[in-house]
Amino acid sequence: MDKTNAFPTLRSERLILRQATEEDAENVLAYLSNEKVTRHMGIEPFESRQDAIDEISWYRTIFEKDTGIRWGITLKGQDKVIGSCGFLNLKAQHHRSEIGFELSEEYWGKGIASEAFQAVIAYGFENMNLQRIEALIEPANISSQKLVEKQGFQKEGLLRSYEFTAGKYDDLYMYSILKRDFNFTG
Repeated sequence: MDKTNAFPTLRSERLILRQATEEDAENVLAYLSNEKVTRHMGIEPFESRQDAIDEISWYRTIFEKDTGIRWGITLKGQDKVIGSCGFLNLKAQHHRSEIGFELSEEYWGKGIASEAFQAVIAYGFENMNLQRIEALIEPANISSQKLVEKQGFQKEGLLRSYEFTAGKYDDLYMYSILKRDFNFTG
């Protein structure tokens, strides 16, 4: 990842994706304490402001270590973080990364996750020299499967008992999109 500049801010029609800071902790806590939001994330719902601060600290760490980048999602004209989207497990040598996202329940079904996802994917292909972006999704998470499929991701297979999170083994579908397959016009 080219770190010659500060943390990049992304803009789309309705959204500004920016670096999350400790000042966003209450908003992050608000949506990550909701079991409906965390259900398929492999984490327990957050219980404290410190949980949110630790999450934001992880965002900063992956950026500093060049292993990923995570943007806070805000609506234009409002500076409230309502979700996050970004890359993790970046393998620069192989030009690939995983993508992850979550959104506050009150904003579900409005196309916001799709709009943020589109901006982040475009950034990965255009600015991070990615060739492949992967999404690992629990089989029960139908809405996320639909979101990635809408963006052109292809389901490659089922990774059985791939992760041990929140006290259980999770099967995960592997989805991917290649740079050549991505529609940069949205």
